[in-house]
Amino acid sequence: MIFASVVVALAILALITHFGAAAIERAYPLNGERIDVTGARLRVVQLGPRDATGPAVVLVHGASANLESLRQPLGDLIAQKHRVILVDRPGHGGSTREGTDATSPSAQARMIDEMLGKLQIDRAVFVVHSWAGALGAAMAVEVPQRVAGLVMLAPATHPWSGGVGVFNKLATLPVIGPLLAYTLPVPLGWFLVESGARSVFSPQPMPEGYVQNTAIPLVLRPREFLGNAWDLVLLKPEVVRLSPRYGEIKVPVTIFVGDKDRTVSPRIHAQAFARDVPQTKLVDLPGVGHMPQNAVPEQIAAEVDTIARQAAVAAPKASAAAQ
Repeated sequence: MIFASVVVALAILALITHFGAAAIERAYPLNGERIDVTGARLRVVQLGPRDATGPAVVLVHGASANLESLRQPLGDLIAQKHRVILVDRPGHGGSTREGTDATSPSAQARMIDEMLGKLQIDRAVFVVHSWAGALGAAMAVEVPQRVAGLVMLAPATHPWSGGVGVFNKLATLPVIGPLLAYTLPVPLGWFLVESGARSVFSPQPMPEGYVQNTAIPLVLRPREFLGNAWDLVLLKPEVVRLSPRYGEIKVPVTIFVGDKDRTVSPRIHAQAFARDVPQTKLVDLPGVGHMPQNAVPEQIAAEVDTIARQAAVAAPKASAAAQ
C-alpha cells in the first residue's frame, strides 16, 4: 500500500514537472542565434557595434543562471562602446550539451573557444561571474591566444573545504538524480527561486523584477537542473587541477568582489587568485554581496573599456614584434 502511494505521488510530481517545465519555456522565449560546437549547441546574443575597434567582450554567467543575468544592466552598458558576446553556457538557458563531458570549466572553455572561432573573433576580453571564474581562468591558461584580458566578478577559482550541498550530489547519482530532477525541481523550486535569488544579492536588495527579467526559472527544467548540479559537483576537482597553473596567466586581470559575499568566499578565491597572478587588480566593494554586476555596473563597464583599449593598442605592437 505504501509503495503504491509513493508511486502515485511520484507520477503526479512527474506530471507537474513535465507540464511546468513546458510552461516555463513558453513564459521565457529565448532569442539569439545558435552555434554548433563539439558537444553542444550554444545560444549566443550579440550586442553593440560589430565593427568596433579592439577586442570583443565575452560575458559568461555563473551557476543557476543564463546569459540574461549579465545582459542587463552590464552587457547593455559595455555594448555602448564594444562588440559584446553573451553566451548561455552548455546546458543552460537556450544552450544544449551532450552528457557530462561538457561539465568542467575547461570543457566549456574549449566550446566557447570553438564558438568564437566560428564567429571569427580572434581575441576577447572575458567578463566572468562566480562559477565562470574558473572558466575564465581555464581560458587564460589553456587557450591564452584567445584572451586579451579578464574581468572576474565574485569568481570561484580555488579549492575550498566541504562540498556543494547534498541535493546537488544526489542529483548526480545514477537513477536517484534523474528521479529527483524529473519530479521535484518545478513543484518545489517554484516556491524557492525568488528567495534563493534574493540571498545571492544580500545585503543589497534584489532589483525589482529580476527573476522575471533574467529567466531564472529556466534552471528548474529537469535537463538544466541536472546539468547545473554536475557543473557544481565537478567544479572543485577542476580548480584543484587548474589553480597550480594560474601563474602562467599573463594578461591583465581585474577582480570585483564584495566583502559581504556569502556565496563565494573572497578570501578563498579572489584574494588567493590575486596572490597567484601578480598583475591582478583587486577591487574590494564594501557592503556588496555576490552580484557586483548589479551593484557597480558602471564601474565594471569602465574597467572593461580600459582593458579593451589597452589590448587594442598592444595588439599591433605584438604583431610587429612577431614579424
